[in-house]
Amino acid sequence: MKVILRKDVDKIGKCGQVISVKDGFARNFLLPKGLAFAATEDGIKQIEIEKKKAEHNKKIEKNKAEELSEKLKGLSITISAEAKDDVLYGSVTPADIAEALKEEDVEIEKQNIILEQPLRNLGIYEVEVKLHPEVSAKIKVWVVKK
Repeated sequence: MKVILRKDVDKIGKCGQVISVKDGFARNFLLPKGLAFAATEDGIKQIEIEKKKAEHNKKIEKNKAEELSEKLKGLSITISAEAKDDVLYGSVTPADIAEALKEEDVEIEKQNIILEQPLRNLGIYEVEVKLHPEVSAKIKVWVVKK
């Protein structure tokens, strides 16, 4: 059976691709889960409409990420932590940075804050924040003694 993929499916194909699969796989897995359309003229038209919507949504997300990047460009946050001789008792993690950003009215998930390793010393750090696959921003994090 020929089907048109609506989404990327591992080891099968990419979105919009016309592939030939066994009837049972198409009827029992791809079609019920909404991963594919039957390869008919209506299916081809439907996938083109979905592609246009997806491209439009990606542009909107990228524009929002760029706006947020401009907002973050000059942002500097301060995190106070217990320390002895410039060494923290614990560490500053992406969750701590996300919480500090939330106090600045910036909602960013901790998974989007890129730290090679937790911050364990007092000081000023440049931290990368991934806002979109194509857009990132750097913020300054000041780790000070409590």
